[in-house]
Amino acid sequence: MTVKEIVTNEIIKKLEKGTIPWHKPWQGGEAVNYVTQKPYSGINRLLLDGGEYITFKQATERGGKVKKGAKAKTVVFYKDYEITDIDADGNEEKKIVPVLRYYKVFSLTDVEGLESKLEITERPIFTIDRCENLVNSYIGYHGIEFDPGTVSRRAYYRPCEDKIVVPNIKQHDSAEEYYSTLFHEMVHSTGHPTRLCRFKINDTEAAFGSETYSREELVAEIGSAFLIEECGISSAETLNNSAGYIQSWIKALRDDSNAILYAAAKAEKAVELIKSAAAAFTVAAV
Repeated sequence: MTVKEIVTNEIIKKLEKGTIPWHKPWQGGEAVNYVTQKPYSGINRLLLDGGEYITFKQATERGGKVKKGAKAKTVVFYKDYEITDIDADGNEEKKIVPVLRYYKVFSLTDVEGLESKLEITERPIFTIDRCENLVNSYIGYHGIEFDPGTVSRRAYYRPCEDKIVVPNIKQHDSAEEYYSTLFHEMVHSTGHPTRLCRFKINDTEAAFGSETYSREELVAEIGSAFLIEECGISSAETLNNSAGYIQSWIKALRDDSNAILYAAAKAEKAVELIKSAAAAFTVAAV
């Protein structure tokens, strides 16, 4: 049995045991209002990825500039309105009625000229050489943009820029969780049209929770689990967190029993590409 088969089977076993909680293993993973730094609540926690958000007006007033082509996200809230009603006796009666309203916000990553207000408590977490070698070799070979020192509330891969962003290692709960996050985004990057072509650049903004989005998230997380095992840094925490994340996306696919097998096959190809690119870069550097 291969390493990948072992990891896949372990994940499936955990999924079969029931619901597994998933958390973002870094500080500042929630979505917050940039101006107040207060976390969004209710359904807005589902509508927004982690990070700082600001309206177009707020950004402009503070000297910021929203990038061309940036897409706004919707934030909803209830606003109380006073209305006058007539009761059964013909008397006027004032009532407070909550009305659902919305406004648009932009992620701070799509705004130029404004610095993050995120404050983090630095932790004594150190890089792991074998992981760093894999990361630097793969990213260097393909020329993917990545800054390991970035302070961020979000982790993502942006295909149109061929860019990976993850919260830096000192924001994470552990080095293992940091590499788990980074490997996830690296696997996403293998889907670029110039690599394994799992998606077209114009298709990568698929609706959150859609089948296309869900399947790609499964590929990325299973691929991350494979790379963690390959690097010898797997732990009960990383496996549980991966299983919890995977479970949430299988639910989005309505418990498709074939989803994890499909994703595992795609993830294996992604991992092989990362390893082969890393090897080629290492040879070229000698």
